[in-house]
Amino acid sequence: MLDYGQSKQKYLYLPEPHNDFIFSVLAEELGFVGCFLVILLFAVFIWRGILIAMKAPDMFGSLLAVGITALVGFQAIINIAVVTGSMPVTGMPLPFFSYGGTALIILLCAVGVLLNISRASSKES
Repeated sequence: MLDYGQSKQKYLYLPEPHNDFIFSVLAEELGFVGCFLVILLFAVFIWRGILIAMKAPDMFGSLLAVGITALVGFQAIINIAVVTGSMPVTGMPLPFFSYGGTALIILLCAVGVLLNISRASSKES
């Protein structure tokens, strides 16, 4: 039986399980398949962001799309590296997963801008 939300790590083992170490709680609850799926979704986001940047109608849109994609991609890579012990703890949240309303709102606005760039490039084709 699957008991989501019954992770043992989040009690006394991790310093910030709902912010900085959400990926480790996700790994404990969903296992390898869940981790692989999250990493795959971030890879697809990066790939689609690069495609949007290449098809942008102007240089500003292209640079903005690359910047937004790089922001989300680097945040995800750094957070996963911190959780796996490959880097020292930096306090970087995992995009779209970590607790915090302001970071989520800013990321959603940035993705909205990215979608607007994609829409503008599809109208010109």
